[in-house]
Amino acid sequence: MTNFNRSKPYNNLPLLPPDGILETTKVLRKTIEASRALAQLNGMLISLPNPTLFLDTIHLQEAKASSEIENIITTNDDLYKAIVADKKYNNSATKEVISYKEALWQGLESIEKRPFITTNLCIEIVQSIKKNTAGIRTTPGTTLKNTEGEIIYTPPSGETILRDKLANLEKFINERDTIDPLIKMALIHYQFEAIHPFTDGNGRTGRILLLLYLKIEKLLDIPAIYLSEYIIKNKKEYYNKLRNVTEKGDWEEWILYMLEMILFTANKGLTLLNQVNQLMITFTEEVKSDLPKVYSKDLIEILFKLPYTKRQYLIDADLGTPKTVGNYLNELEGAGFLTSEKVGKEKLYLNFRLMEVLENS
Repeated sequence: MTNFNRSKPYNNLPLLPPDGILETTKVLRKTIEASRALAQLNGMLISLPNPTLFLDTIHLQEAKASSEIENIITTNDDLYKAIVADKKYNNSATKEVISYKEALWQGLESIEKRPFITTNLCIEIVQSIKKNTAGIRTTPGTTLKNTEGEIIYTPPSGETILRDKLANLEKFINERDTIDPLIKMALIHYQFEAIHPFTDGNGRTGRILLLLYLKIEKLLDIPAIYLSEYIIKNKKEYYNKLRNVTEKGDWEEWILYMLEMILFTANKGLTLLNQVNQLMITFTEEVKSDLPKVYSKDLIEILFKLPYTKRQYLIDADLGTPKTVGNYLNELEGAGFLTSEKVGKEKLYLNFRLMEVLENS
């Protein structure tokens, strides 16, 4: 594209929608595949006895994967302990991941009240991720570099220009048109990343917007999917496809990449949900058989909400007095269903079979 120079602010970034044919034969075929996979995942989620049960775990997995793309690395074990334990972890990576998860929940709550993606919502999300009062970039000099320090992209510069680009993006997202929502999602994601409106947190904000958009479009009633893992596994291709849209106007390959991400992630989500659901059924039957006086449906659900639990969670669910629920957990541990660990002054109980499924997913 003749008006693009990697070292100069891309203030001529074209507005949406792009010119040219987007719905090529290859794109339409892949769209059908991806849509079918999403519908299967959505169908299974709706059919679960408690469709929201696994949301905390799935959103933490998404937060962990999305943060890994930005080289913010933590472990599942540290992450789940930090969520459950009262002890405050000093691990900065774990804090960043938890902030991402909180930002995702905040975004979901916002679109429940008002099903629109706006510039202000993007600002709220990035502020939640970064735990500061960040707004639209106002200082010049932002460049994106590769690992060798070479400038590969200079996003638009100047608050007025950025706000104009975001206003166009906001209008494009929320208006009704004939573009298939999954194709439109790919366009939205490229444009947000190309505008790069914030000093930091653009990638994570952009990936949260993907989940919000899927929910707004009713493609996934319950956003139990984590897209970031696919980007981690195909990170080089992700950035190359982005650059090829910018430098060559190659929308087809970018859209195909994003559709493949949806297809892969939906199928993997379906597999994971099946594994966790089957484990829960087996776990329930075993507890009923071995510890009938301990068993309750509410107790099992608490043990599958997150891999770690603690006595207070059972108390909060009105499953008994502190002594009673403490006995339940001790009996579950004694029978080999849980293992325990002291974290600070608390004892946490691990559903190690659930953690194993998550680690191997």
